[in-house]
Amino acid sequence: MDMQAEIRREETDGKGRYVLATADGQDAYLTYVRSSPDHIAIDYSFVPPSARGRGVAAMLVLRAVQDARESGTSITPVCGYVAAEFRRHKDWQDVLAQ
Repeated sequence: MDMQAEIRREETDGKGRYVLATADGQDAYLTYVRSSPDHIAIDYSFVPPSARGRGVAAMLVLRAVQDARESGTSITPVCGYVAAEFRRHKDWQDVLAQ
């Protein structure tokens, strides 16, 4: 299964999330707030205990980065996990809000 393809993005009234359903029926997700048409702040990440340790959260962040690149959006990583992923991935600096 291509989990990247299973990730869906939802956004309403400037608040959004990236969601991936896990095998036990619980959702893994990142939440964000859109502060302008070309900027989001990712403020929270959650992966159910049964799906942890499998790179699920990293896939969600990667999807957000890919979408940001395609749309010319910058990201402020407020969530500690997301901020750590940005520090690990120097190749994501192009979408990191300055």
